[in-house]
Amino acid sequence: MYRFSYTESVAGKAQEVSRQIFHDIIGREDIKAKCERIAKGETTLKRKLPAFCWHAWFDEGKRKNYHAHASGLIMIDVDHVGQPRELFAQKEKRAKEMGLVVAHVTPSTKGLRLVFPIPKGMDIVQAQCYYAKELELQVDACTKDLARLSFAVPKEYFLYINEESLFEGEEMLSLKGESEGGQEEQAILVNQPENTSDGYLPLSRGDEGERSVFESSFEGIPYSLLVSSLCEMLGGVPAHGSRNNFIYSMACYLRYVCNDDPEWIASILPTYGETHEKWQRTIMSACQRSQYKVMPNVVKRAIELARHKMDMENGAAGEGMPPEMPEKLPKLIRHLIKNVPDCCRPSVANGVFPALAAHLHGVRFWLIDGTEKEATFMSINMAEQSSGKSAINKVIEYILADIVERDEISRKREQEWKDSTQTKSANKEKPKRPEDLCVQVLVSDMTNAAFVQRMKDAGDHYLYTNLEELDLLKQLQTNGTRDVGKIICLCFDNGKYGQERVGTASVTARVKIRWNWNASSTVQKGIQFFKGRLVDGTLSRINFSTIFRDKSKPFVYGKYDDKYAEELKPFITNLNLATGHIECKQALQLAQKMLDNCMDEASLADDDTYQELAYRAVTIAYLKAMVLYIANDMTWSKDIADFAEWSLKYDLWCKMHFFGNEMAAEKAKEKMPKRRGRQNLLNLLPNPFTFTEAMEMRQIQGLSQDGCRQMINSWTFRGYIEIEPMLNQYFKTQEYLSLPNAE
Repeated sequence: MYRFSYTESVAGKAQEVSRQIFHDIIGREDIKAKCERIAKGETTLKRKLPAFCWHAWFDEGKRKNYHAHASGLIMIDVDHVGQPRELFAQKEKRAKEMGLVVAHVTPSTKGLRLVFPIPKGMDIVQAQCYYAKELELQVDACTKDLARLSFAVPKEYFLYINEESLFEGEEMLSLKGESEGGQEEQAILVNQPENTSDGYLPLSRGDEGERSVFESSFEGIPYSLLVSSLCEMLGGVPAHGSRNNFIYSMACYLRYVCNDDPEWIASILPTYGETHEKWQRTIMSACQRSQYKVMPNVVKRAIELARHKMDMENGAAGEGMPPEMPEKLPKLIRHLIKNVPDCCRPSVANGVFPALAAHLHGVRFWLIDGTEKEATFMSINMAEQSSGKSAINKVIEYILADIVERDEISRKREQEWKDSTQTKSANKEKPKRPEDLCVQVLVSDMTNAAFVQRMKDAGDHYLYTNLEELDLLKQLQTNGTRDVGKIICLCFDNGKYGQERVGTASVTARVKIRWNWNASSTVQKGIQFFKGRLVDGTLSRINFSTIFRDKSKPFVYGKYDDKYAEELKPFITNLNLATGHIECKQALQLAQKMLDNCMDEASLADDDTYQELAYRAVTIAYLKAMVLYIANDMTWSKDIADFAEWSLKYDLWCKMHFFGNEMAAEKAKEKMPKRRGRQNLLNLLPNPFTFTEAMEMRQIQGLSQDGCRQMINSWTFRGYIEIEPMLNQYFKTQEYLSLPNAE
């Protein structure tokens, strides 16, 4: 028998499957009805099906790879098959000879799913390759993680079930089992490729049969992915001449995930072009170096980055994907994205609203709580490198064409004023700056003074910027990232913003901020950018999107021409003509419905993070519906409602996917009881910590930042901390941690 699990929804709790539960699930009429609709093209229903996890069962029902216990089964997916039943008939005899446990048609009726036992000594990937080769099948190569789900189908879809093997006899173990000493251990795999052309070499060149064997993954993450992520965290592979230091740093960090074993490190660390002897000496030297037992932050971040990459890869295969876009889209959205590659369309459809809303002037909407709101949109696209984040740029260019044309007139007049000012001598009266200038589309490289001046000039008009890189937000205030959250909050709330200067030529103004913008970032940089801003309301005010790209397929763009611009023009005209309070009863009803649904989902999942994100996400989705309503000549339609609902789910999916776990952890810290009396400041800092974190901690405690350096020096002198020069981080020493009240 095999221990495997199922879940009622993709985000639900995993439960072990008995024979009775299995038959109850496949006999359910609601599953049969949904699958019939899915087969007819309603693919979005697939995510509402229960799902089996053939690969594993989980601690406390948490469907994460690091909570998984392997079942000993491997799932083989054969996608895009015209006649799956006929294909199975051809392979049935050989499959049963190989120990087939389950076979069924997929919910779409266009695929075949086979479940086999994992042969002894193999891991999931090796077993998958073995069965695919033996059966001569082209299989989905992404069904390789333990937490992978398989949507349930009704009993009519099953072609074969070996109930005796599945539910009777002794428990079968494969990837996890009992060692001779009775201790549970991970299956070990030869992680050393036979062909060393990829830059991997054994540490010693003895007999092949004597080579050590090691685990293939760390906490469910393949070591190859972890190594590439760590390499990325360290700035990528350096030029020849600096590689020895790079290999040394990599080996030092890999000690934390390879049990301090140089052979293990050598099995996963490429040579990066160095000679074997030099590479070998460097690894041995790194392993002989004294270092702290506490895992450095750079390794922790590399693990998180690798986990995100793995989730993205697994998601691209069908599971854990964001909600699919409705098949029927609003006319404006359908037109805007028609020239964009398919994989980029959801992110572009979600990201066009900052530019569209820049055409609205003095337009306000009533929210369901009775307050009024303007159409403020801040959109960030977080995706891997070379995934197509720039696909939106051409679309934005056409949306803003009329505004840019008007801006050019104002820019020309402003330049003429500057020129005339410079030609006047010092004792001559300078001409006054024109008061009716309005430049809405700003370049991403701007000073805070220029930003304030443009807002003052624009009045009720919205400014717009395509920042392209998220880090460009930091230039608006001198204090850097600590002010970014303030700017984002003020933007969303249309709060007052400005600067006070005493110089006669300086900009002094305090105006209501109206600024829409788009930005993009890699996943790693995006997560790092918002570190420390997870629970202060910053994230909830932003609209997020992402891209899942099959990099084996080239991008294909449509043609942007005069016809494209002409078909867009009526929608833009409708936006430009709108004014005053605009109300749509259907949109308000939709907003209330979306909020109720979100609260139900949050309650059922007991997820405070989702609940808090949902409030403003509903507002953003409602504002999108209103922009589409105006662009559609004040005409409501079902496709607008469907798009708004999808956009809400998509936005929340991205936020939870990228930040959900970190936000939950931060919220848990906030709920910890406050301490009274004098504080041990070193206990308040993480281990390790940076000088910046120490300064921020002092500020939170109401202490002067000027004393931070003296505090650090005092701790160092007393032996409480030591510095890691390579990282510019401070580690708490064992001497300090052994003190009675140390943490």
